[in-house]
Amino acid sequence: MTTNRPVRVAVIGAGPAGIYAADILSKTDVEVSIDLFERLPAPFGLVRYGVAPDHPRIKQIINALHKVLDRGDIRLISNVNVGTDVSVADLQEHYDAVIFTTGAIEDAALNIPGIDLAGSYGAADFVSWYDAHPDYPQTWPLDAQQVAVIGAGNVALDIARILAKHADDLLTTEIPEHVYQALKSSPVTDVHVFARRGPAQAKFSPLELRELGHVPDVDIVVYPEDFEFDEGSMAAIQGSNQVKQVVKTLTDWTLVDPATQSASRRLHLHFLAAPAELVDTDGDGRVDAFRTERTTLNGDGTVSGTGKFTDWPVQAVYRAVGYFGSPVADVPFDPERGVIRNVAGRVVDESGAPVSGLYASGWIKRGPVGLIGSTKSDASETIANLVADVESLPTAPKGSPDDIVELLESREIPYLKWDDWLQLDAFERSLGEAQGRERIKVTTRDEMINAARAVKA
Repeated sequence: MTTNRPVRVAVIGAGPAGIYAADILSKTDVEVSIDLFERLPAPFGLVRYGVAPDHPRIKQIINALHKVLDRGDIRLISNVNVGTDVSVADLQEHYDAVIFTTGAIEDAALNIPGIDLAGSYGAADFVSWYDAHPDYPQTWPLDAQQVAVIGAGNVALDIARILAKHADDLLTTEIPEHVYQALKSSPVTDVHVFARRGPAQAKFSPLELRELGHVPDVDIVVYPEDFEFDEGSMAAIQGSNQVKQVVKTLTDWTLVDPATQSASRRLHLHFLAAPAELVDTDGDGRVDAFRTERTTLNGDGTVSGTGKFTDWPVQAVYRAVGYFGSPVADVPFDPERGVIRNVAGRVVDESGAPVSGLYASGWIKRGPVGLIGSTKSDASETIANLVADVESLPTAPKGSPDDIVELLESREIPYLKWDDWLQLDAFERSLGEAQGRERIKVTTRDEMINAARAVKA
C-alpha cells in the first residue's frame, strides 16, 4: 500500500464483534479511517435482537458499545446491506481492507423426521420475533398448550421462559405491543425442555438457570430418573464451578415435593432424551407429538441411544440447537461450518490462498460459540494480522471518506449515521418513559428510519 492518507477500513456488521474489531483497530499504531456498516437501521446486533427482553442485565453491554461509537472516530453507516446495496467489489474500490463481522443469525439444521411439519420452529426466528427484529413478521402462531424446546443452552432457556412466563410479567421490559398481546393470548400450560445428555453436560449458565425458579406462577418440574452422573460428569463437576452450580440448582429441584406445586404453568426439564422425530399422528401435516430416545451416559460425558422411545404430546416444537452463519456474496464461504473461509481472521479461498485485504472476526469467523470474552480475543487476533499486512494491502482507488457517501447517495440508499441512531434511541426511550419503562422498540424498518430522521427540536 502506497499512500499518504490513513488506511481506509470497512467493518461489516455493527454488533459486538464489529464494534470490538473497530475499537481495537482504532487503538493501534496504524493511522486508520474506519467505517462501520450495519444492514439494519439500528446498531448492536444480537445484543439488541438476540437477548430476551427480560434480561436487561445482559443488554447493559450496549452501554459499553455505545461509548465506543459515541467517541466519533468510528463512522457508523447503517441501513446498508452489503451484497445488495453495495457489493464487495464496491467496498474494495473504497477501502484498503474489509473486515466481515456479520455473525450467525440462521438456525442450525436438525435433520430428524418431521422437522418440516407445521408447528416446527427455529429458535432464531422466534427470538427475532419477540425481539421485534424489523425484517421479521409481527405475527407468531402461539396456539399450543404443550410445547417442546430442543436444546441445553441459554437460548433454549430463553425460549422456554418467554413461552411459559405470563405476558403481564414482561410489561416492565421493552417488548412492543404486538409481542405482548400475542404472548398474553397464548394458551400454553406446559413447556418441556429436552437435553440429549445429562445434567452435568448442560450448557446453561448458573444465573439463567436460577432465574427460572423465580418466574411467577410457573413451576419447575424435573425428573429424578434423569439424574445420572458418570465418571465424565463427576470430572466436569469437580473441574468447573459453573457446572457445579448448575448441577446443584437442578438437583435441588429434585427435592421439591410435587404436592406443593400449584402454578398454572409448568416448565419441565428433561435430560438423557435425544430428539428422534416430530410426529403427525392424524395426517394433517401438523406436529402432534415429539418422540425422544432415551440415552445413557458412556462414562466420558458422551451418550448412546438405548432404543427406548417416548412420545410426548405437544403441538409445537422449537429447536435451539445452535446458530449458523450466512454467506456474503463474493466472499469465500464454508457451507459445512457456516463461516467465512479464513485462517486466523485472514480470508482465504478454497485452495487456502489468502484473499488480499479481506478479513473476518466474530461468529462468522469461528462459528457461533463463545461469549463476549471470546469475541474480544477473536478481534484482537484478526486486527493483529491486519496490522501486520498493512504494507502489502491493495490501495483503494477511491480512498476519500466522501467517496462512499457519494456512492450511497447516487444509488438513493437511505443510509443512517450515528446521530440518526441517537435520535431513534431517544424516540424509543420517550415511548418507554410514557409507560414507565426504559424503552419500547420501534418495530418496522420504515418507522425506524422515520424516527431516526425526524427533525430535531
